[in-house]
Amino acid sequence: MTEIDYGRFHEWLEQARRADAVDSGTRWDLLRRFQEEWGYRPAGGGSRPGSAPDGHKSYVARLRAAASTDPSDDGPDDVDRSLAIPAALDEWWDLEFNSLADRWEVYETNPVWPPTIRPDPSGYGVSGGLADGNPFVGPGEDPRVCVFMAENQFCNEWGYPAARAHLADPQVLVSGVDEEGRESWLLQSHSVSEFLLQLAVTRLPAEYGWTAEENSVDPEVVTRLRAGLQPMGFFPWRELGSCTEYFGGVDVIVAHNTGYGDYELVAHGRTAAALERLAETLGLDWAEWTGEPEGRDAAG
Repeated sequence: MTEIDYGRFHEWLEQARRADAVDSGTRWDLLRRFQEEWGYRPAGGGSRPGSAPDGHKSYVARLRAAASTDPSDDGPDDVDRSLAIPAALDEWWDLEFNSLADRWEVYETNPVWPPTIRPDPSGYGVSGGLADGNPFVGPGEDPRVCVFMAENQFCNEWGYPAARAHLADPQVLVSGVDEEGRESWLLQSHSVSEFLLQLAVTRLPAEYGWTAEENSVDPEVVTRLRAGLQPMGFFPWRELGSCTEYFGGVDVIVAHNTGYGDYELVAHGRTAAALERLAETLGLDWAEWTGEPEGRDAAG
């Protein structure tokens, strides 16, 4: 297996941003590469026994078809049909290598299509709209948010400003709590496509790689982590109270959480040897606490 240095991921992410500004056809190249590097292979070998391959994708295709054949149908109360759906979101659903559509049980999230608006006029969605003076839309612009993904219990929702729905690949916000403890929308990703890449980074290595977890670590470990690995270039991942920064090295990815959660540090290796080398770098001993990949057999 060829080694891959995820310490360069930030560089690749910047290259992808620049390329996408010129040619949207390159938008998904880094997602495809990342999934392949960790062992994911598209349906029909991807789904676990008993699950329906491409179940989510088929469901969305049926919804799209219904909307296109009856454009007069306003749809449910929490959908504003007058708003465009960003091109990147539609492109993602059509990808042959859409790993969420194929391995939905790995992601533990609920895709929402068509995107629903917050505040929710039906009263079901719990998140509000954007507060006055928010940094995402200007005065007088639409303060609503279009939600297209949610944590399994809808404790967090991810969406884009309704005022930016006309853009091909708008910023993604996450519902959460700000530094003053108020319910708020926070910046999660530069764009929809980058969010979906970031979501894959948070999910797939745990399924296809070797994993080690630490409830808490000494400050010296964090110092060695920052000295030995490089930030991957994403905004901190916010879910269920976590605030997690991702670091990359040779065949390894480390998630360091400074918020709430069961673990302060979670490490993933493409190989067991890579995880062993990382343990030496960080001064930790995972010899008896390394989880083997669950998805390798399913991936082929």
